[in-house]
Amino acid sequence: MPGMVLFGRRWAIASDDLVFPGFFELVVRVLWWIGILTLYLMHRGKLDCAGGALLSSYLIVLMILLAVVICTVSAIMCVSMRGTICNPGPRKSMSKLLYIRLALFFPEMVWASLGAAWVADGVQCDRTVVNGIIATVVVRTQIWCPATLRRASPCFISNRTISGTTKSLPRWSAMPQGAPSCRSRTTDYDLVGGDQLNCHFGSILHTTGLQYRDFIHVSFHDKVYELPFLVALDHRKESVVVAVRGTMSLQDVLTDLSAESEVLDVECEVQDRLAHKGISQAARYVYRRLINDGILSQAFSIAPEYRLVIVGHSLGGGAAALLATMLRAAYPQVRCYAFSPPRGLWSKALHEYSQSFIVSLVLGKDVIPRLSVTNLEDLKRRILRVVAHCNKPKYKILLHGLWYELFGGNPNNFPTELDGGDQEVLTQPLLGEQSLLTRWSPAYSFSSDSPLDSSPKYPPLYPPGRIIHLQEEGASGRFGCCSAAHYSAKWSHEAEFSKILIGPKMLTDHMPDILMRALDSLVSDRAACVSCPAQGVSGVDVA
Repeated sequence: MPGMVLFGRRWAIASDDLVFPGFFELVVRVLWWIGILTLYLMHRGKLDCAGGALLSSYLIVLMILLAVVICTVSAIMCVSMRGTICNPGPRKSMSKLLYIRLALFFPEMVWASLGAAWVADGVQCDRTVVNGIIATVVVRTQIWCPATLRRASPCFISNRTISGTTKSLPRWSAMPQGAPSCRSRTTDYDLVGGDQLNCHFGSILHTTGLQYRDFIHVSFHDKVYELPFLVALDHRKESVVVAVRGTMSLQDVLTDLSAESEVLDVECEVQDRLAHKGISQAARYVYRRLINDGILSQAFSIAPEYRLVIVGHSLGGGAAALLATMLRAAYPQVRCYAFSPPRGLWSKALHEYSQSFIVSLVLGKDVIPRLSVTNLEDLKRRILRVVAHCNKPKYKILLHGLWYELFGGNPNNFPTELDGGDQEVLTQPLLGEQSLLTRWSPAYSFSSDSPLDSSPKYPPLYPPGRIIHLQEEGASGRFGCCSAAHYSAKWSHEAEFSKILIGPKMLTDHMPDILMRALDSLVSDRAACVSCPAQGVSGVDVA
């Protein structure tokens, strides 16, 4: 960082990105050189055949050429280790080394072509030597491409919600192992959308343990602002359950990205009713289906004494919270359980209003309950600050992160920022602020830790209801041989989720199966319990 300039253009890789690719090529080249040397020493006495002197000279020159390449790659790797992310001065010789390395490609290609030609002429020598030459020509394929270290993981995943506090509703995309086979039958419930063979619905039956007769309505209809949902009867909890699916399609992603604010059309005494536009429109769609199509009326005609429970995960959790607010006027006893909902959902006033009937569950460092437009802007600023003040080379940071990912530990044991007054040395980042920001904002201050001022289009938005934060106790490794993780739960204030936390579990903590595992651990561990409600906040029935 910044990108290297070669052949008159700036590339997407920096001069400190070549440590690991260089190490990989160095290992391959050294092993290759050792193999050729061994081949030559073991069979040089058998090269007194026709063309043997030519092959002997070929192997000697090849070893010399490989030795030059090894020295060049070693120099590139050592130079790439120098300096820090924003201090490329010690790496200023990198461009010259890369030119040398690129120039070595030509003699390598020529020599490999000559070796192929000589072998093709039918040299009558020891077959081991000839096969070694052939292998040399094949293996000659160069390994020199900038590597990007990344873990891919979806920012959003499908819904797996919980009816009441124990019933779970699965991903509706695949049949789990051991689930009942797809059926072709006349359904006892309303089915909208796909799943003509009942494959997805069979998965729901298998996971929830409910019967066909327990489902009132199942909708797989999926468009922008229109989410799949189902309505079922949970007789054990005496609840009419409305479950809204989370992000699982491109249409759902577009709903997520409609992050501007709009006024929520709802009957309540709250004045400031701003909400996430995409999620608000999705909740309005489900509301119209439930009321206008008489779905809820049908459910309560079957079980009039039951209470209404709305659940959802991720995008579905946000839509469930808005839906519960819309339905509260008609169903005052409604309860909503939002699992891993997005932070940027609605205004502060609606957040406070919802605390009497909505409970959100957040696991660990899950990024989605901390995600909003203003938080992303704040994260960008904090990353720039850390990068500008970093006093460690990039490869050490990556190695430490890999160690933490594999074996656990405390990431704070590896400080990367300059201490105290030493930060004054780097008062400005190497790259200008305006070149890193998509839009210049007078509120942006590189040295400030205060949150960014929000534009009227993207005001600060907050998560729904009261928040139960599930946290893993102790530092655990990442291998199956380690003991099972244990979790604790506590009521938390929304301010604890006001910043995005970077960590190896920031995405995996959002996955519904990981969240379910944490909840199962809490249920099985009698010592873990939810702390008493915070003072000044009305209680919520979470049983």
